[in-house]
Amino acid sequence: MTERGLMLTAVRQLAFEELSVNPLGPNEVRIRTLFSGISAGTELSQYRGTSPFMNRQWDLANRVFRDAETPSWSFPVRNLGYEEAGEIVETGAAVTRVKVGDRVFGTWGHRTMHVMAEADAADRQIPDGADPRIGMFSHIGAVALNGVHDARIRMGDLVVVFGLGVPGQIVLQAARASGATVVGVDPVASRRAMAERLGADRTLDPGAGSISDAIKGETGGRGADICIEVSGAAPALAEAMRTVAYASRVVAMGFFQGEARGLQLGDEFHHNRIELISSQISGVAPDASHRWSKLRLWQTAVRLQHEGRLDLLPLITDTVPFAEAPALFARLDQGDPAILQSVLDFGASS
Repeated sequence: MTERGLMLTAVRQLAFEELSVNPLGPNEVRIRTLFSGISAGTELSQYRGTSPFMNRQWDLANRVFRDAETPSWSFPVRNLGYEEAGEIVETGAAVTRVKVGDRVFGTWGHRTMHVMAEADAADRQIPDGADPRIGMFSHIGAVALNGVHDARIRMGDLVVVFGLGVPGQIVLQAARASGATVVGVDPVASRRAMAERLGADRTLDPGAGSISDAIKGETGGRGADICIEVSGAAPALAEAMRTVAYASRVVAMGFFQGEARGLQLGDEFHHNRIELISSQISGVAPDASHRWSKLRLWQTAVRLQHEGRLDLLPLITDTVPFAEAPALFARLDQGDPAILQSVLDFGASS
């Protein structure tokens, strides 16, 4: 049995490596990867070398980035990939809660095999009969659900979602399922069409005119109850702060790279008392942490798909064999607007 993984050897340079296969411990299971999703945000920041972890040192004790000769992540980078689904192919001698053939989701990177503790596998089972690809959306789905929780949506709210990539599409569905009227904003026509197909009340093209003027014009000058920015583009965040109502909330979910130019913080942000919230999956809001955890968010993202309350499989636009991963990353890096969720298939042809 051999194992193979994908690593980043330099900026925009990917390579496959052979990995050792160790015997299982008594309470471990071996998982054969079925599918692995590629994140067009976090992973591309690694691929391009723009992630702050690749340029600065993350001081975990103080939770600040510091200038340092050695960054937190240096090449080769082996932590690519966090949207995996697989099948248990071997169990340790003491394993009783899961069995060979069970399918599980998790975060273990773009690699053909993974070893997981029995307890973790039991907590991450994909429902029997479900398309295993729903497991790929466990983490990115949790990111989106966390953002919707941070938005504190009330039934009947008008929510505007800026950015209709994969996380924005999930945010839009989850916000609408929470009882909001939801408007999606994106310059790419195919993404707006996907959002409307999957439940957006309507969408707007930011290239066609001011989003703020459009929303405030139809709400008598009030504006949106909540704006959620999911693109990681400073102009979108600036427009979200112009679009939201006085003393209302903007949730910033996008992973901004470097300096966020174009934010005029002395304008609407200051004069309209905007509440700007950063939402990020390293934790949940403290006031909900006694009830919600990352594990519960992961499980919920899978369960809501299985129940039909989130419809995420249509977001998969590109599926290629694992062996073609470098070419797919190159397409993503070039900004192909036709790609939403891209997937590596670990079938026999990989």
